[in-house]
Amino acid sequence: MNAVGLWLVKTQTIGTAVSSVTVTGAFSSTYDNYLITVSGGVAASSEYLYVQLGSATSNYRYSYVYGNLGSTVNTAGSTTGSSFVYAGWANTSMLSAEVFIGNPFATKMTTCRAFAGKSGNEAGMFSGVQIDSTSFTSFILGIGAGTMTGGTIRVYGYRN
Repeated sequence: MNAVGLWLVKTQTIGTAVSSVTVTGAFSSTYDNYLITVSGGVAASSEYLYVQLGSATSNYRYSYVYGNLGSTVNTAGSTTGSSFVYAGWANTSMLSAEVFIGNPFATKMTTCRAFAGKSGNEAGMFSGVQIDSTSFTSFILGIGAGTMTGGTIRVYGYRN
């Protein structure tokens, strides 16, 4: 059978009071595109989750369009970022993320799209690119400040 849809590649548990988690063996030549999800767990305070590809800490470019729900729309962006900084939600009641990653294993630019927020009243859409032509097999999921406890990271490959 020629399987279609998403295929679970990796599951990893988030530890206790950690600022980041390294997920190895996440990307390979089997899939071109991936979905990273985070569910369960909590954070010490309201903060964003970020994704860093492998050990790359430069050449991330992004834009983030967000609003204080029911109010003014704002923007943030950078051409000198160190990660995909607005990749998910983290607060005292949950950790949550749905992050699309395009071409992480291919030796070309890697793209990212995510819905993110910092508190119950702020939400937005993030899009970015890591411009190095690097093949990544791992990533770091981290929290902007403070710590996170519990929860599960799942990596799914989109069938080619």
